[in-house]
Amino acid sequence: RALSRRAVTRVPAVPRGAPVLVAAAESKGEVTLLDYGAGNVRSVRNAIQALGFTVKSVDDPAGIAAADKLIFPGVGAYGSAMDVLKSRGLVDPIKDYVASGKPFMGVCLGLQLLFDGSEESGGVEGLGIVPGTVGKFVGDGLVVPHIGWNTLDFKRDTGLMSDVPAGDRLYFVHSYRATPSEENKDWVLATCEYGGEFIAAVQKGDVMACQFHPEKSGEKGLSIFKNFLEGNVGELGVGGKPLPDADRGLAKRVIACLDVRSNDRGDLVVTKGDSYDVRDADDGGDVRNLGKPVELAGKYFKQGADEVAFLNITGYRDLPLTDAPMLEVLRRSSETVFVPLTVGGGIRDFTDSNGKSYTALEVAAAYFKAGADKVSIGSDAVYVAERYYAADRAKDGSTSIEQISTRYGVQAMVVSIDPRRQYVKDPADTKNRCVKTSRPGPNGEEYVWFQCTVKGGREGRDIGAYELAVAMEDLGCGEILLNCIDEDGQGNGFDHELVGLVSDAVTIPVIASSGAGEPSHFTDVFNATKCSAALAAGIFHRGEVDISEVKDHMKSGAIPTNEFKAIL
Repeated sequence: RALSRRAVTRVPAVPRGAPVLVAAAESKGEVTLLDYGAGNVRSVRNAIQALGFTVKSVDDPAGIAAADKLIFPGVGAYGSAMDVLKSRGLVDPIKDYVASGKPFMGVCLGLQLLFDGSEESGGVEGLGIVPGTVGKFVGDGLVVPHIGWNTLDFKRDTGLMSDVPAGDRLYFVHSYRATPSEENKDWVLATCEYGGEFIAAVQKGDVMACQFHPEKSGEKGLSIFKNFLEGNVGELGVGGKPLPDADRGLAKRVIACLDVRSNDRGDLVVTKGDSYDVRDADDGGDVRNLGKPVELAGKYFKQGADEVAFLNITGYRDLPLTDAPMLEVLRRSSETVFVPLTVGGGIRDFTDSNGKSYTALEVAAAYFKAGADKVSIGSDAVYVAERYYAADRAKDGSTSIEQISTRYGVQAMVVSIDPRRQYVKDPADTKNRCVKTSRPGPNGEEYVWFQCTVKGGREGRDIGAYELAVAMEDLGCGEILLNCIDEDGQGNGFDHELVGLVSDAVTIPVIASSGAGEPSHFTDVFNATKCSAALAAGIFHRGEVDISEVKDHMKSGAIPTNEFKAIL
């Protein structure tokens, strides 16, 4: 059955150190959540509440010591997280809690921090509970971060993941991983394959942790939390679950995108345009209304979307931190949509009408706190890249890209590129990377470059999509969302020449966007290019194509595909 949104008791803000109780209606019990500023705290809290448990958030040693069941979440950079734990005096209390054998569960960075240390952040000492050092993914041509749904190889069979069938996929997002060894083999519960074998989950008694995100792995992931919370984690037998031979490994992702903006009456609606024009000529020129954001996000989750993206295309006259409706959309969506949520729009340095300045990091932090897993930057990334090349590719850590990726990890930083085709007779006519096109220009030009735009596509800049993507990867971007103004709303398929150019240029994931009109277009772009995901909006909003139809077509074409399963 589908998960229903539960009523929760909201409490006023309290000082640091005081526990915060958030109770689900008809609570099944209490679990303590260590809230030390990790990016996925709200998502984990929502997952626990959806399962009917009360959450007590703590951030001090006394709260850890008093816990009977403790969840240790984490998204971000290893060094930043350890700095926070040390500054708050939490290192020894966490070690003491784990040593006590009471139920403990770490998530993502919460698994990595259990190891001796990490190569990330220049080399940082960890909690030293599980032997081994966390290292970066390596491999020729390997796309990093490892983002998406991947299969597990179970080394042991315990109750923790008893509801996840062998061969099913769970959601990962990380650039660093721990590897199995003779020293930690008694901890390893499951591994995953990506550029080599790495540890996906550990368990020793009632102490466990996972590299993937249960709170973002749909109902399969929630079943893992459910087993932990209900104590169904014991050993079930010798050996692990046998993996099926077919359709293993990292799946190609299907992302539902919701372009959100205020209409002329001030309502926040999902809209879609043609070549970025969202005004409807048949409705007095008002913004085209294709539905309510929270309802559509929930619909796409149930259809099997691997991720949901909100792009807030409202033109800001003041600070986006005051955009209460969009923040509420994120909060409410994260209560019922248990796959990753990306949000973009207005994430840049701001000075408000009162003269007070805010950094892009502060704007991003508000979105993360409201429930976003990743943030997307558009026009500001173009200006950053122009300065980057003007400074001969020098980096000083001051850009929005560098600040956000340093604080929250590169996997949380997406750059959205809005290019349009520019034809030339000879590649020497432009400084930007060209491709020989199968679609000649209006005067028979055989070459094309893809001009980046700003201000919602209204202004072109002298920098190409290739150059922008290369700069963003170097500055700390973890993923490229690649739109195409020429194909937007046309339904002719993705621009393979554009997607191929950019996905060949970088070793971070590229999301193909703009132009999808039927399920075969997704299969086609995955076969023709190295892109990791494909995104669509209008065909889903108008009900022309169901996400399940896209995935059925992908599977028929032998594309690795994640399947949505209702377990709870």
